[in-house]
Amino acid sequence: MTHEILIAGFGGQGVLSMGKILAYSGLMDGKEVSWMPSYGPEQRGGTANVTVILSDERISSPILNEYDIAIILNQPSMDKFESRVKKGGILIYDSYGIHKPLKRDDIDIYRINAMDTATELNMSKTFNMLVLGGLLKIVPMVSLESVMKGLKKTLPERHYKLLPANEEAIRKGMEIIRKT
Repeated sequence: MTHEILIAGFGGQGVLSMGKILAYSGLMDGKEVSWMPSYGPEQRGGTANVTVILSDERISSPILNEYDIAIILNQPSMDKFESRVKKGGILIYDSYGIHKPLKRDDIDIYRINAMDTATELNMSKTFNMLVLGGLLKIVPMVSLESVMKGLKKTLPERHYKLLPANEEAIRKGMEIIRKT
């Protein structure tokens, strides 16, 4: 099975690191993986997106025009990428960053209140892990064990103490995602 995923938002939301963790998780599960980030020179506060492909077969190209799954965390990204989700695909969005109604009725749409939950639980640094948990609830493409190994691979050793909070955020994200 192949999953072609776009994650898009503002720099500083953990978009690129979420993609990297997902890619490492795929490697840990023995999948073929592509990770292709894209961001402006300003990075934090500017637009950022990453394409991740996880597949049981070889990946022919990391360049995609359409996606099976899009995780969209702000309105400019929604305006740019909503139309690029394949018919029958999945769109996940954070309710905090989207202000216009979605236009599609040919895809499955899920809302996750990740920013509100992160603020409420005083876990702002785990916002992206809440979103990742929501994705894995809808499409369990990698195991939680592999995600934790991937997270450990991406975090500097001095931040290993944050691993339990990140796992808690992933599990919480699995609880709070809702189909609209």
